[in-house]
Amino acid sequence: MQSARRWQAAAAALAIAGSAFAAAPTAQARTGACPELTVTQGWYGQNKARLQELVDTYGTCGGGAARAKGHKPVAVFDWDNTVVKNDVGDATMYWMLRHSKIRRPLHGDWHTTSRYLTDPAATALAAACPSGATTLPTATDTRCADEIRTVYGDGKTTGGATAFAGWDRRTIEPQYAWLAQLMSGWRTADVRSFARAARAENLAAPIGAEQQVGTAKVTGWVRYYDQQRDLIRTLQKAGFDVWITSASPESVVDVWAGGVGIAPDHAIGIRPVTSHGRITPHLKGCGSVADGEDAMITYIDGKRCWINQEVFGVRGPAAERVQPAARRQVFAAGDSDTDVSFLRDATGLRLVLNRNKNELMCRAYDNGDGRWLVNPMFIQPKGQKSAAYPCSTTAYTDHDGTPAPVRRADGTVVPDQKDTVYGG
Repeated sequence: MQSARRWQAAAAALAIAGSAFAAAPTAQARTGACPELTVTQGWYGQNKARLQELVDTYGTCGGGAARAKGHKPVAVFDWDNTVVKNDVGDATMYWMLRHSKIRRPLHGDWHTTSRYLTDPAATALAAACPSGATTLPTATDTRCADEIRTVYGDGKTTGGATAFAGWDRRTIEPQYAWLAQLMSGWRTADVRSFARAARAENLAAPIGAEQQVGTAKVTGWVRYYDQQRDLIRTLQKAGFDVWITSASPESVVDVWAGGVGIAPDHAIGIRPVTSHGRITPHLKGCGSVADGEDAMITYIDGKRCWINQEVFGVRGPAAERVQPAARRQVFAAGDSDTDVSFLRDATGLRLVLNRNKNELMCRAYDNGDGRWLVNPMFIQPKGQKSAAYPCSTTAYTDHDGTPAPVRRADGTVVPDQKDTVYGG
């Protein structure tokens, strides 16, 4: 992607938003020039009206600063459990296990699949999975399938030993990264074919369906959220430059993103290093992290870096830092602590689907600038969390994994927050 195109996406209209934008709009505030959201069911309170105001205020359709200066405002959505219900990375991993598509690691050494894999995990995987096979027979070998699934899903071995250690908790999640790394040996086109097959199965399965992986029953369905598809389509019609960011492998997200009208060049996920057209166990880096260092994926602060780099053309260590308002997204949507940094960077509105994630909900409910919108999940929303979110004590996870208070930009501690937006 050319840097000039990225810069065109930088949204000079960010300066429009003042304190008045935080107020709920009235019908009279609409200009009528911009497309309207059409899906009403599922939106909480004034959220749909606030989002419509965002479209009217920033859209190039509305005659504001963005239209006058010829720049597109930027919107960025997380993918899993934000645009769709459930996780497309999980869906692909389960499909690969059920169809024996994971290759034996280099020289049979499981440490080569992740620099963060512990000795107990490498030993457990080597003991569970056959050493002679080029492709592991996880469709029939339940012991091998169970060990891989458990390490991936729980971060532990089937015997309970810790599977990963030594990573920066704000820039990478080794369990998420491991899926991309276990695709080693395949071509990107192969992975896309796996993702297409998994997509077809998970969309066809009824809501609530489970599938058998090894000896376990796991989630077997995914659904697009009609509300988010409508929002993305409306933003695009209004002249927004809409992007996806995900901690699933990018080649997997590419397959799914087309279902909401997002092209592959506007989806940012985990990117593996390739060699001679084949995926390797190493990952591309961002900011100060070089390719192959395996330390910066689209995860918390890493999502900020990848958005700054790929959307706005910011290079080197500067990509890891918060950018000036004119080089940040107007709108962001997410559901998890993994989305906190890029959501905080949004200058217009920040939409949060409530999955009871501590740091994210602390920041959303604190809502110091009035730009956070909280909405229950559109399918199978969670009920009210009985206890307050521990914002003042342990809701933040530091780089080394130490729990700490959630702090505002000025350093003050966010008080504990009650859960007030939830499913019935």
